[in-house]
Amino acid sequence: MKRLLVCLTLLVAATVVNAQQHSPATPPASPAAKASASIGGKTVTIVYSSPRVKGRAGHLFGKDGRIGQDPQYPIWRAGANGATALHTDADLEIAGLKVPKGDYTLFIDLTDPQHWVLIVSKKTGEWGLAYDKTQDLGRVKMTMAATPALVEELTYTLSDLGKGNGKLTLAWENMSASVALTAK
Repeated sequence: MKRLLVCLTLLVAATVVNAQQHSPATPPASPAAKASASIGGKTVTIVYSSPRVKGRAGHLFGKDGRIGQDPQYPIWRAGANGATALHTDADLEIAGLKVPKGDYTLFIDLTDPQHWVLIVSKKTGEWGLAYDKTQDLGRVKMTMAATPALVEELTYTLSDLGKGNGKLTLAWENMSASVALTAK
């Protein structure tokens, strides 16, 4: 009887371990994402984590919104989890701001929810909430637009417009913000 009980216990334990190894992993709430484009023959890439609206439409932006609860508000990490990273193989001009080729972190200033400001930070590799104003390379105003439909997943888009010109667009929920790029 003792031997049967031990065998049965081992069988149950093996079944549980096997089931855990084959169960699908829960997808992350804000999966890693990447936007990349060749602008003026040089690669520009944004790496970020893409949060979802998840039924919170109308409750994300603004002082009382979900993003307004972040400790750095009105500065937003422009994504989720780790800081949003920009890498450029070319010297860029972003709406008049000179950005030498290299690596940067992007933030958004939401002081005026209808007029976002893109912040390009020289500091890299930090967690998304570790904003340090003294590391700003510069700030530029973004062009705002309402999206035609709900954008469930935060999405960055880099577009090549030809002749070394491009556009960076961030869309989420019901807002879209963009800025012109020129590769030098």
